[in-house]
Amino acid sequence: MPAMKLKLSGKLPENSDQTLLPELINFNYANIVELGCGTAFVTRKLAQAWPTANIIAAEVDETQHNKNLAINDLHNVSFQLAGMETINAEDSSIDAVIMLKSLHHVPGYFLQKGFAEVRRILKPGGRIYISEPVFDGDFNEILRLFNDEEKVRQLAFDATVQAVESGQFKFVSETHFLSKSVFADFSDFEERILNVTHSDFAIDDELYQKIKNKFQEFPDSDGSKVFMNPTRVDLLEKH
Repeated sequence: MPAMKLKLSGKLPENSDQTLLPELINFNYANIVELGCGTAFVTRKLAQAWPTANIIAAEVDETQHNKNLAINDLHNVSFQLAGMETINAEDSSIDAVIMLKSLHHVPGYFLQKGFAEVRRILKPGGRIYISEPVFDGDFNEILRLFNDEEKVRQLAFDATVQAVESGQFKFVSETHFLSKSVFADFSDFEERILNVTHSDFAIDDELYQKIKNKFQEFPDSDGSKVFMNPTRVDLLEKH
């Protein structure tokens, strides 16, 4: 097995989860669990692109989950209030589990149990797609002002490596790339990043201004702020 790496140095290609997912996961007539679906932005794209897929979109934040329950036009999606460690699905019933920038949000004391739970619900040969932000890049310089995730991202990576080394999962591939984030202005950043309901960042007026100033430091691109974020995708498979 090639050595799994937290991050790579040097120039990385631009890519996205939406491009990689159909290359690494077969969605046709598949039972899919998305853990940490958030606002169901990607869920919607997957559900519309693969109408034969059956998708369980799980979110641990109750406020966001209740908002998701109001979505009534995705007929192949069911929403579930659940974390990685407690998934409401039968043993060996799921073809693939997807985690998009959500593994590092799982509390460290739940990570081992979470991987065991994912293994329980996956069919033999089923895959888990784990996309994680790398602690690097311009965008990260803004985030770390109010949400320094270096330690939790390391814990998430270590748990992924352990899941392979312990024999729970087989390593399939690891992909490093730059993903693009575009914000129309600071108000857009504030709405999408600062105002999320799953975290309380405890931002006072002084810190708010510091975040805003840092955001404004970066140059505009066609009137928007564009950030290229180093990202890692680990693809594992149940034996």
